[in-house]
Amino acid sequence: MHTEKTALISVYHKDGIVEFAKRLIALGWRLLASGGTARHLGAAGVVVTDVADKVGEPILGHRVVTLSREVHAGLLAKDTPEDSAELKRLGIDRIGLVCVDLYPLENAIAKPDATLTSVLELMDIGGPTMLSSASKGEERIVICDPADRESVLAMLESRLPFDGEFREHLAAKADFVVSKYRMLTTRYRGKGAFEAIHGTHFATCLYGENAYQTPAALYSTNSDDPLALDKFQLVDGKPMGYNNWCDLDRALQTITHIAAGLEVNTGEFPLMAVGVKHGNPCGVSYGIDWSGILQQVIEGDQLAIMGGLIMTNFTIREEQADVLLTHKMPTGKRRLIDVIAARSFSPEALGNLKRKGDKCRMVANEELIKIGLHSLDTAPRFRYVRGGFLKQPNYTYVPNFSDGSVVCHGAPRLDLVPDLVLAWAIGSTSNSNTVTLVKYGMLIGNGVGQQDRVGAAELAIARARRSGHDIKDAVAYSDSFFPFDDGPRTLVDAGVDAIFTSSGSVHDNDTIALCKERGVTLYMVPDKIGRGFYGH
Repeated sequence: MHTEKTALISVYHKDGIVEFAKRLIALGWRLLASGGTARHLGAAGVVVTDVADKVGEPILGHRVVTLSREVHAGLLAKDTPEDSAELKRLGIDRIGLVCVDLYPLENAIAKPDATLTSVLELMDIGGPTMLSSASKGEERIVICDPADRESVLAMLESRLPFDGEFREHLAAKADFVVSKYRMLTTRYRGKGAFEAIHGTHFATCLYGENAYQTPAALYSTNSDDPLALDKFQLVDGKPMGYNNWCDLDRALQTITHIAAGLEVNTGEFPLMAVGVKHGNPCGVSYGIDWSGILQQVIEGDQLAIMGGLIMTNFTIREEQADVLLTHKMPTGKRRLIDVIAARSFSPEALGNLKRKGDKCRMVANEELIKIGLHSLDTAPRFRYVRGGFLKQPNYTYVPNFSDGSVVCHGAPRLDLVPDLVLAWAIGSTSNSNTVTLVKYGMLIGNGVGQQDRVGAAELAIARARRSGHDIKDAVAYSDSFFPFDDGPRTLVDAGVDAIFTSSGSVHDNDTIALCKERGVTLYMVPDKIGRGFYGH
């Protein structure tokens, strides 16, 4: 029924909008625009009608200009003889394209002096309402993201019928943007009463944790975090799977905690590498020699690292790739690694790391070289539970062995602080309960996910010995206090030199007495400050 083409433009981000408008006019579209956008286009010589000229005298300081029947009838009218005749009788244009983006309300909310009045004053009502009406109105083209403008123009300029699937995608995106926008004030005003998670599809996984769990995918919250998973580039190999993404996230927690702990306690920014299997570190090392670091990561637990993920904050070149594949392997055999995450890869390394069937995935992120205290993930963490979800702040505690919060019982061992920091970073990003053993800058045993501390200590010792490590002179970390002195005794009997744990047990004095008697330095931080439970 409809032949005339009218587009409505109301944008906050005006970069490129003049060219966009001119190309629409060249395609035969008439333009309506809200006040600021109309002035911007008019100043550039674009023929445009201000919406205010269509809806009558502006009221309430222009706050309801686009909230008018003339606009929303134009967006909601169906392409039928009855609706077309009614629009014609009322002198209302049928609007076939809407280009609207919203004021960044998150900036207003983030201001230190933000108040409910200041936030509501900047809250966009007309924009989200136009997007919702355009989404509901059938056969409308809805643009809520400046990145979509070129794609829409290209389709229109092709003179082919507008792709219906693309149109539906744009409408769904508008609904998503409005929903996400509404949650900004919902959170601000609700003071914790309401919460939601919004994400956009980033990567499809072949399946979830198990083959029968399909479909599965990674969704991005579109954060500015340079270490967010969507900032990692797959440079070679098959697409990442669900478990690969989980391991990558866990390795990031560990490597950033190592970097943060070393920065706070030593001021160092060394090269480092982390190997994880099923999310838990099984090989970790740092230093200035990449060859020694990678060798120690592999030697930490040669059995566990097979089929695992290795993350480094340095570039993988041909020599490094050779160490990863062949160190401690029988002649002619290559180590199987599922994922290698690094700052970057040389072409020679990529060629060397390829596995039959492209099963070794190589992902890169230049930001890994810059990790430090500022790299800790500070976004809230969510966890699905049946019928709802849990929310908590992220894991951001970093011990400082010199500020008095960590109490030393026995002779201080400043020479062991780097190892204690490394053990803490590993243990506090492993599934609780955990006891972790570190010696000379490398992980030698990680007893994770146990239901008692003695069992965690015994597991860490057993894994270290299985891999041929001598526990004498090692340090130990426990992610919470020892309820009795049996756990510490297990570690002391095995030969550890120092223990870092939390205090809070009614039997703390027994643990302190044991360590003093055996000449083992004990560092303790109050459990309510420094407990290291993770992935409970």
